[in-house]
Amino acid sequence: MNAAPPSARTDTTRFPVAVDVALREAGWLPGRWDIRQAEVWADTLRAHVSPGGHRHAVFPAAVEAWAEFGGLDIGSEGPGKEVARTPFTVDPMRGLHSARTLSDLGRALGTQVAPLGEEEGGRGLLAVDAHGRVHVLDHAGDWYLGPTLDRALCTLLTGLRPTRLTPG
Repeated sequence: MNAAPPSARTDTTRFPVAVDVALREAGWLPGRWDIRQAEVWADTLRAHVSPGGHRHAVFPAAVEAWAEFGGLDIGSEGPGKEVARTPFTVDPMRGLHSARTLSDLGRALGTQVAPLGEEEGGRGLLAVDAHGRVHVLDHAGDWYLGPTLDRALCTLLTGLRPTRLTPG
């Protein structure tokens, strides 16, 4: 018996149906875990030093996110529940040259921050902090997408309005 294609699914496991469908269409499946690739990214980020001497933070929450979702191009453009949905890529190398920017965000948040990927065309830099919270930095500011990667994926894929990070 063949399973229904992802777009025909009517049930879900850990994600709402629409989010589950988008993730599966991008190549994600429950249990996906490419720790070898995640370790390559971790080593590359650790070895990179910006011209100003800034280094990337690498920590378990980031490595776990890269292992499960790394390399996926996810989502499609269009209207969302509150804001337009924007496709994004989970690839920490998209933030390789943003060590200082992420370090500054981490200092403001009181934690370490690592690159997660980017919104389509470099519209925004996706980042994960040491607590597993997900953020996006774009031309309009810094935004909070959710307390976990799962919640952030739901925010991005359903077009929920992120929360703007403000000083203080």
